[in-house]
Amino acid sequence: MKRVRFSGALLTLLLAWLVCYPLLLTLAEALGGPHWTLRHFAEFGRRADEWQALWASIWISLATVVLSAAIGIPLAFLFETADFPGRRVLGTLVALPVVLPPLVGVLAFLFLYGESGVVARFVQSVTHSEEPPWRLSGPGAILLVHAYTMFVYFYLFTRAGLARLDAAFSEAAASLGAARGRILRRVTLPLLRPALVGAALLTFMTSLSSFSAPYLIGGTFRVMTTQIVFSRLNGDTEMAMVETVALAAIALAGLFFLQKAEKRRGVSGAIRGAAPTRRRLRRGGLVAAAGWVFAAILLLPHAMLLLVSFVPPGTWTVEALPPALSFSNWTSVFSQTERLRPIVNSLWMATVSTAAAIAVGFAAAWIAVRGRSRFAPFLESLLAIPWALPGTVFAVALAAAFSVHAPWAGRFVLVGTAAILPLAYLVRNLPLTGRAAFAGLRQLDPALEEAAASLGAGRARRLIRVTLPLLRPALAAGAAIAFITSLGDFVVSIVLYTFDTRPISIEILSSLRMQETGVGAAYGVLLALLSGASFLLFGTGGAGADSRTPTPQG
Repeated sequence: MKRVRFSGALLTLLLAWLVCYPLLLTLAEALGGPHWTLRHFAEFGRRADEWQALWASIWISLATVVLSAAIGIPLAFLFETADFPGRRVLGTLVALPVVLPPLVGVLAFLFLYGESGVVARFVQSVTHSEEPPWRLSGPGAILLVHAYTMFVYFYLFTRAGLARLDAAFSEAAASLGAARGRILRRVTLPLLRPALVGAALLTFMTSLSSFSAPYLIGGTFRVMTTQIVFSRLNGDTEMAMVETVALAAIALAGLFFLQKAEKRRGVSGAIRGAAPTRRRLRRGGLVAAAGWVFAAILLLPHAMLLLVSFVPPGTWTVEALPPALSFSNWTSVFSQTERLRPIVNSLWMATVSTAAAIAVGFAAAWIAVRGRSRFAPFLESLLAIPWALPGTVFAVALAAAFSVHAPWAGRFVLVGTAAILPLAYLVRNLPLTGRAAFAGLRQLDPALEEAAASLGAGRARRLIRVTLPLLRPALAAGAAIAFITSLGDFVVSIVLYTFDTRPISIEILSSLRMQETGVGAAYGVLLALLSGASFLLFGTGGAGADSRTPTPQG
């Protein structure tokens, strides 16, 4: 028991050092260093551009919630309450955008709907116009990309809520003469309220943390995540720290409300009887056809990304479709050492950070659940904080903490070394692996380990032969999402990378800046393929994972 208490205290200190300490140092720098002052916060309050960026983050996130709900909720009702040909396959394809790295989705949108994209070129060729018909830039473009990727949260949460409903409630209302619309408003939606609130908060926080879309297609429109990066690039370090603290405060408030919503969801979401039966649609074939069209629209940007990766440099100018295709971009990526380096960097850093996150996350869950440590609430809260905070916040916090050599204060110079990015990925991945481990252990019957102990198996043998094999699906699901998140990370990498440690996401941005769109597209396709392969290899065994496991942000 003493060993468990000591391990719990040690692990709590380690997580506090990784998670809370950088944030506290950021707050200290925002307050002006050793002689604390509110001067920088007062300056923040006087600047109109800061308030505009903060308000932009909030209203963009609220608008994203509305648009995502308008798309995701009807789709969830369609796929969960109706039966038509191809429902299972289409239901999986609809959720596909949530698996792909955010940067890849934005890049795919640029190649399809941007002012130089296929759709714009086609309109130009039809109208014989010399100017692009539109520009994929500004808040409207950001909302388009957000709605495309984040409606999945409402879709998945609502489907899960509908699957848990007791059909007896709606049947009782119908027997009392309530029409279908009244049953929906007075029975179904109130029962779904915890799931809908959870989806809304998750969408709001994901949008609040979004960086790829505002950075690449925001134009002059600034949100707080991009404002922080631009303040650092302009040398205004103190203001960047204040902006980081402001955004962190909003995100932590969102985490608080999300946890309260999930507790209500857990209480009210249990099945008390038979789940509602799906009704066969009279025009099921027409609905299936519409579903395939919608799935094609979802997949079209990524198909365009694949097409652009085969376009030789300088051959596609004003034509609606590329006049020539070749493997030159792919040959360049795999034959040149400097172009291979980002791929190798991403793979080894994602592997190391994921392995470390699994070890730390499982240790925290085992001490909290099986060891019944008094540190259990602290461990679970410390594992949740990195997910709630935007990647920009943690990147700036880690840069502030590990750019000074002060071992006595727990600070080391890691910025500029090969260690800082894997460390940042590790901290960002802890909620993914930790939550999967917590969910798996809580679903595991302790009697299985007790039976092994009664047969003489020691603690280590029980762990290796009983616990870990039973937790493999949950841990594999958490590891798959963590690996995909690290592999495609852009928001943390852009703050902390060096030339020698640049990952694939940074190389994509560099290729776009060098007008090598085909090479950038090839990297994007490769990143999507690696992410998909990781999900299929590890994630398909994750049936035991908590359905509320956080998803990648960026």
